[in-house]
Amino acid sequence: MRFALFGSGSKGNSFLLQDEHTSLLIDCGGTKNRIVSGLKDAGIGVEDLDAVLITHSHTDHIGQLKLVKDRPLYSACELPGTERTKIEPDQPFQIGHLTVTPIALSHDVPDTVGFVIESFAEKLVYITDTGYIRDAVLPLLQGADYIILESNHDTEMLMHTSRPMFLKMRIAGDSGHLCNEDCAAILKKIVTSRTKMVVLAHISQQANTREQALAVSGEALEAHGNRRSDLILCAAAQDEVLKGGDWPDEEVDGGSCRWTFDMEPVAHN
Repeated sequence: MRFALFGSGSKGNSFLLQDEHTSLLIDCGGTKNRIVSGLKDAGIGVEDLDAVLITHSHTDHIGQLKLVKDRPLYSACELPGTERTKIEPDQPFQIGHLTVTPIALSHDVPDTVGFVIESFAEKLVYITDTGYIRDAVLPLLQGADYIILESNHDTEMLMHTSRPMFLKMRIAGDSGHLCNEDCAAILKKIVTSRTKMVVLAHISQQANTREQALAVSGEALEAHGNRRSDLILCAAAQDEVLKGGDWPDEEVDGGSCRWTFDMEPVAHN
């Protein structure tokens, strides 16, 4: 399994996941060029996508829907003017060798979902755009090899932005976005020794920094006993491609913003 995050945030969201036989795109936001060039770098074109999964109907997630309209589309939400296969939360379905389980999220548009995607050997979690995650789904999220989870805002920074108060409250509320601390609390519950890479996603450019998001989650994971040299914790940029999984080693570096774990000293006899 390998993946590439083409963009994550208010400027556009799109994410490619591939195994040996199947290519999926999660969301199609951002520019046409970014999606097309990202696919080309992976050795495929739009016509080679086996499916496009849509998390919800906000423009930063479906802005390039016209580009992928001829591919099989799967979504819980309505996609006006486009045919799609309707999916239901907690109801797994198959695309090739991949099992996809939609997860109901809490956002300010109906039928927002995240995804747990499993191959024969690996599992990936992809969750953005939610005010909270239900405790009932945490067991399904645990033990993933790869976790893409939003760490949208620092609450204090959000409150000091020039945004209207109603918008600040929406973002910080149960139907908004995860703050850094909420993201870190979830990671402490779902990261295990099997986890290879965690990507902090959908980071606000006005109400957060990648460094701040990394510090909160990195320190929380360290305090929880996750101090492993083989665990990659990184923060996605809105305009930077970030790769993980079964790419050549030199391409999987966590991007330009990565946490270095404070390793426990090793005792030698």
